[in-house]
Amino acid sequence: MEITYYGQSCFLCDLGGTRVLFDPFITPNPLASEVDLDQIECDYILLSHGHADHVADAEYLLKKTGATLVANFEIVSWYQNKGIEKVHPMNTGGKVHLPFGTVKMVNAVHSSSLPDGSYAGTAGGYVVESAEKTFYFAGDTALTLDMKLIGDRYHVNFAFLPIGDNFTMDVEDALVAANYVNTKKIIGMHYDTFPYIEIDHIEALELARRQQKELILMEIGQTIEL
Repeated sequence: MEITYYGQSCFLCDLGGTRVLFDPFITPNPLASEVDLDQIECDYILLSHGHADHVADAEYLLKKTGATLVANFEIVSWYQNKGIEKVHPMNTGGKVHLPFGTVKMVNAVHSSSLPDGSYAGTAGGYVVESAEKTFYFAGDTALTLDMKLIGDRYHVNFAFLPIGDNFTMDVEDALVAANYVNTKKIIGMHYDTFPYIEIDHIEALELARRQQKELILMEIGQTIEL
C-alpha cells in the first residue's frame, strides 16, 4: 500500500485502489505550503476528532472529491448541516465494512470540539483491516491500556502514532503504545507543526532504535510504500 503524508496527522492511504484520507489539516499549516489541495483525490475521509488541526480542509475536500465522510455521530451530524450527504456515522467500538476492508473505531484519550465550539463527541482512533495491511491510526491520544486490546485482537503491521508531546503522547509513550499494539513499525504524526510539539528528530529516532522499533518520520509530500 502507498502512504502519502500531508503534514500534522494527515495521511492518504491507497488501499488496493481505494484512497482513504485521514484528518486533513493542510491549508492552514505553513509546513505544508507546497501541497496543492486541489491535487488530492480520495474516496473516504476519516476524522479522528473535531479539532481544527484535524478537520480544517475536510469540508472543502468532501465537496470537491465526493468522498464519503466516516467519523463519529456528532461530527457527521455537524457536516451534514453543511450540506455533506455521503456519510457513515460511527461510535467507539463500532465497525463498518467498506470496499477496501473494515474500519473499527477505538478509544482515544483526548478532548474534542469542532472549530465553532460545537460538541464533537469523544475522540477516537481507527483500526483498519485491508487485504494488504492491518494498521492502527491512533488519532490524538494519551497512552492508554486500551491499546493492549488492539494488540490482543489484531495483527498490526504498523501504527500511526502521535509523538509531539504536550497535547498527546511523546515518543517514549508512543514506543510503549507500539508494544501494546504489538507492532515494530511506527509512522510518527502530530509533531513539529507548532512550537509546543516540536521534537528532536535525531533523539526520537535513537530512542526507537534502542527499543528495536522502526520510527518513520515522513517528509511532507513524501509517498512511501509499505
